[in-house]
Parts: sequence; C-alpha cells; structure tokens
Amino acid sequence: MAENDTKDPPPPYSSLEPQPPLMTYDQVVHESHGTTHKTVPYYVPRDPTKVAAVIVTQETVLHASSKKRQSSGRSTKCLIGWAIVLLVLAAIGLAIWLGVRYGPRVQSDSESNDHESGTNDSGTNDSGENDSGENESDSDCKGKSCNDDNNKNHIKTSETCSNFTVPCDGIEDCQQASDETNCVRFSQGGVLQVRTAQDEQFLPVCYPGMDKGYADQICVQLGFRRAYALGLVETKTSTVLSLKPREDKLIQGLVSVSSSCSDEKAVVLECTDCGQQQLSSRIIGGSVSNDGQWPWQVSLHFNSGHVCGGVLISPDFVLSAAHCFQKSLANSGSWRVYAGSVSQNTLQTAYSVTKIIVHESYNDEKNDNDIALLKLSNPVAFSDKVQPVCLPTFDQNFSKDLDCWTSGFGTIEDGGASASKKLMSVSVNIIDTPVCNKSSVYGGAISNNMICAGDLNGGRDSCQGDSGGPLVCKAVNNRWYLAGITSWGDGCGKKLKPGVYSRVTSLLPWIYSKMQQEKP
Repeated sequence: MAENDTKDPPPPYSSLEPQPPLMTYDQVVHESHGTTHKTVPYYVPRDPTKVAAVIVTQETVLHASSKKRQSSGRSTKCLIGWAIVLLVLAAIGLAIWLGVRYGPRVQSDSESNDHESGTNDSGTNDSGENDSGENESDSDCKGKSCNDDNNKNHIKTSETCSNFTVPCDGIEDCQQASDETNCVRFSQGGVLQVRTAQDEQFLPVCYPGMDKGYADQICVQLGFRRAYALGLVETKTSTVLSLKPREDKLIQGLVSVSSSCSDEKAVVLECTDCGQQQLSSRIIGGSVSNDGQWPWQVSLHFNSGHVCGGVLISPDFVLSAAHCFQKSLANSGSWRVYAGSVSQNTLQTAYSVTKIIVHESYNDEKNDNDIALLKLSNPVAFSDKVQPVCLPTFDQNFSKDLDCWTSGFGTIEDGGASASKKLMSVSVNIIDTPVCNKSSVYGGAISNNMICAGDLNGGRDSCQGDSGGPLVCKAVNNRWYLAGITSWGDGCGKKLKPGVYSRVTSLLPWIYSKMQQEKP
C-alpha cells in the first residue's frame, strides 16, 4: 500500500515464519498507434510461471464410414442406390428441422449474452470507449460439447452436454450444469432478474407468490447459504415473469412470461447482509486500519507467509487475483485464509482452501481476466470484525465522485523489500477508462475487464503484496460494494500510473457461475 504523504510509515513486515518471495512483475509490452509502451506491473508474483492456455476440447461424433458392397445383379445395385438417395434426403430433412427448431434459439442466446457483458451494441465499454482488450468468443454450445463462451465473461469449460441443450430452461443438460448458470442476476436496487428459455431475456419477477422459501431457493442456487432480505419495488415493465407453484427446481424453470405484474410490484432480493463497516471514522490518505474497518479484507498465506490479499463475498467464497496462484502456487492445500486480522502478528482463525478456481481466460501477458475464486473448507463465522462485501449489480456504475478505498498488507513504498505487518488503507479516485488508456498513462492497455483507481498526480495507490485485495466504494445506502480486485500497475504511487484493478461488474457472470457450480 503506497502513500507518499505518510511521514511515519508502519515498520517493515517481518514474518514469524519464512514466507515466499514477494511479488514483482513480468514486463508487459503494449502497442498503440505504432508506438511501443512498456509497463512493469508490480503486483504480479516474482518470476511468475507461464501457464499454458486452457485447451477447450470438442467431442467429435464420427460417422461410420459406409462399406462398399459388391453385387452381381443390376437390380441389387439399383436398390442400394435408391437406399442411399433416401438416406441422404432423410439426413437433409433432419438437418433442416433441427435448424428451424433450435437455430434461432442459439443465435438469440448469443445475442443476449453479448448485451450482458460490459459492452454496448457498438462494442464500447461503459465509458464509451472501444477497447482492444476484448476477447472474441471461439465456440458455441453445439452438439455434445457445450462451451458457453458467447460472452467473454461466461464460463469457458469443456464438458459433455445433450445434443438438445437449451440454456436457462431449468433443466441441467450439461454435466457441470453450465447451461443453467448466468440465468439469474440483480439490477440496480437489488431487483431480481431471471432469464428463461421462453423469452431468452432477463426480466423482473412479479412479487405475488414470492415468499421466504422461494427466496432461499434462489440464493442457494447462486451459491449462498440462504436469503437475507426480501422486498418489493414498483414496476411498470411491459414484459415480466410470474411465479408458478414452487417445486424443487431452478428458478428459471419456475417462472413464465407475463404482460405485466398484477399489482405492479417486482421482487427485490438480498442473499447476504453485506458491506457493513463497523467503524466509520477514517483518516484521509494512507493509514493503518482498525479492527472492523475493512471486515471483508483477508490475508492469503502460502506455507505460513502472506503472499496476496483477498476479499470475502460470502461465508464460503473469497475472491482474489488469478496471478497469485500460478504454477507452484496453485496447490490449494498449501494456502490458508485469515479473516478479521489487521496485523500479521495477531492473526485470527485460519481457514483452509478446498478449491482454487482461476478464470479460464486469464491472460498473464495482458493481465486480463485477473480473477480467482477460492472455496473454503468451512464457512466463515461472521462478527463485528468479519463481514462480506457486497457484490455490485450488473448495471452498477462506479463514478469518479464516489468514496472509494483500497486496502492490503503490501509494501508501503515502490520497490519495498518487505510487506507491512499492519493492514493499510488508502482513499483513491476512480479514473475513467479513456483517461487511463491515454498514451501518457497506459496507452490502450486497459480492457473492458479492468478499472483504474488512484491519483494521476501520484502518491495514493496499492502496491506489491496488495494483489487480490479489494477496491471498494460506498453507495448511497451506506453499504460498501466491490468495484475491483487489485491486479497490476506501473510501480506504486507514480505520477500518471494509477493502480489497475479487475472490474467486478464485467466479471459478475463468471463469479456467479462458479459460485453456483461450487455451491456448498
């Protein structure tokens, strides 16, 4: 955590036990307008190992080759010829029927997924800029191999699916149920939206018929333990979803499209009590944090030493940066998660990690999709010192006038050799992507999956060892929402070199899909 204005920085970090080397960066080269710009990201582990790109396999259905048969009679040859003609016509007819029956659905699903990403119809991000860091989808959900990569943020995995898989119909056709992920989301104000196979669009759910049982069922589906709060909001949307009688099914299979809500009320749902800061008094600028000030901050230890930060989003899941878990650091059994600690000398309860899920499209050269989800072996016990942060809604905007902070146990100066033994925090400003992509700043290196924060004049920034930690912003409801995950930057606190974070709103589909697949 870098802060040039602090006159008395905390003492250097000295671990009780040896820790792995602190993180540095590979050199990253970005090209823009024919000019080569070099940046050295200081949040990536030192000597990070290159991991081969995930290979998405496709099952191929091999048609049995026709065997040549000999016949001594002309009639036999004619019969065989007619049989072949009939088989070909039948195959063509079947292909036409399948195209008419399922072709529009697959195409519509692809178009719908494009709208769910962080870009609009013109391919620009929420700042109106056309970024070059966007990943192109390379596969569709076809045949037996279901690779749902229509949206660059969707789950990208190779698994076996039914030939007649229909996304969001409430029926899990794929082995890992990827066809039924990303069918539920929350819009501004916590309004529940569900996408169904019937309409293939995200629509609000009418409140009549909703109860605690339904609410729990939806939150459990998303990877949470239960629902926290259920409410309603006025809606005049012309197309909505009405609830059917409750069954033990996914919510997308329990709703039907309606023209309007009978009472013009839609469901508002919260799956966890989140973003509640126990202490409100803070010092502007870099400062030592107090107990309960950032209760979602966790310290990730590899073999007894702090390596990266993380952020608690539920009792069972922690978000961090993908670059923290490359090669030798990928063994989940060697990691421990410490929550509720503001000092490395007084660590609280350690939680072991059951599984580390790194984004399949993480690019260690461009630092794109730099996010990972950790599943804990046991649920975290919440207290005044330990609370989850709120995940943002898909349409939440983090503007430059918000009160935003980043925190961590990283070094307190650029090039520092040791981390801080105290949890540090610093106030930062959100910087618009077009500004951050200027040639004088990062020269086009900021993709739709990234967000910049800090001070263009230098001084206020995250630093080495803060990787994976939170960038949080306070909303009008006085709750703190996760805007970013500490990822990379050129030095620490340099002028025109703000910190770069993984943009959580762009990565929400991936986060929820993994939570749903790994739900406790």
